[in-house]
Amino acid sequence: MRQKPRARESGSGPGKTRAPGRPRSEQARLAILESTLKLLGQNGFSNLTIEDVAARAGVGKMTVYRWWPNKAPLIADAFASDTKRKLHFPATGSVFTDMSRQMRQLIKVFRGQRGRIVSAMLSGGQSDEKLIAAFRERFLWPRRQEAYGTLARAIRRGELRKDVDMDLLLDSLYGPIYMRFLIRHRSLTPGFVDSLCELVLGGARPKEKKRPRRKR
Repeated sequence: MRQKPRARESGSGPGKTRAPGRPRSEQARLAILESTLKLLGQNGFSNLTIEDVAARAGVGKMTVYRWWPNKAPLIADAFASDTKRKLHFPATGSVFTDMSRQMRQLIKVFRGQRGRIVSAMLSGGQSDEKLIAAFRERFLWPRRQEAYGTLARAIRRGELRKDVDMDLLLDSLYGPIYMRFLIRHRSLTPGFVDSLCELVLGGARPKEKKRPRRKR
């Protein structure tokens, strides 16, 4: 006896239209990241647990572990995801403008509510190698790679020397920001960023060739 053809299941098969909205797995992932940020801002790193994040996000604990093996990469991903668009490097054709605008956005993040999260990650990372490694890999290095591209374009335009040490240049630009953020001996202001860019980028400009003196 010939079997009747089975009806197609919803969400599969050619010509089937996916229901509007985000997939449930993506909704769960975003809910976990948002819950992590809120709990971290309230309770700090040491008191944050996967169980609390799962409960606040309305998912099971194993759903969290499916994407993150522990809370260190979860925290780093939550912060990186929240700030990625804000900390994007522009491409204006001027290395001073590109760097100063991005750095101004960074100090804006540091001075806002997200600054508490950065402080928690950096302080917690001094005793937790997994946390500081996750901060480097998931937040710092992606921003660093984007900064390399900005500096490379500036070198091609002749704004910076061809032999400039990009890592030293970036450490010189961002190191003072982290110092003021952590030590709090002086304020993080847009004016500070502009002066810092002038000092550091100015020292990396190509040296002007001396014109030969005309013989009299």
